[in-house]
Amino acid sequence: MPNLILVAQVSGAFGVQGEVRVTAQTEDPLSLLAYSPLKRADGSPGLTLITGRAVKGALIGRAKEIATREQAQALRGLRLYIEREALPAPDEDEFYLADLVGLSVQSSAGEALGAVKAVQNFGAGDLLEIAPADGSAPWWAPFTKAAVPEVRIAEGYVVVDRPAEIEGDA
Repeated sequence: MPNLILVAQVSGAFGVQGEVRVTAQTEDPLSLLAYSPLKRADGSPGLTLITGRAVKGALIGRAKEIATREQAQALRGLRLYIEREALPAPDEDEFYLADLVGLSVQSSAGEALGAVKAVQNFGAGDLLEIAPADGSAPWWAPFTKAAVPEVRIAEGYVVVDRPAEIEGDA
């Protein structure tokens, strides 16, 4: 299976003429047009964007596979990916959120806390899902400078200042 990176998700239909709203995970929603055709999680064809316009973190546009509002609505929730090789290389002090998955998680004191299982955004900012090494229930850390003061991609770890309520100190 190709190395895929999540770049968008279909939010649903827009209007009555078969346009689709696609929430972008990219800095510029219009870049989705350049990456089209977008793929499904299994690498199969997902959506071929033909035209579009940017609106508040999303792209409103037409896709080859969609002719009606009902077809657009039926694709709601579809996650769209591109191959990692299609992305430009990040600058020296930059990285893609997907690069965080699998990294070890340490406290500021160097204590092993687990590994990054996933990076999610439920609308209020990015969150790191941390899977403890002992197999206990995962916990979440906001992906902010205060909670994650260090990201060391090359060294294979991130430093997370774990909130006291998760540690049982509250």
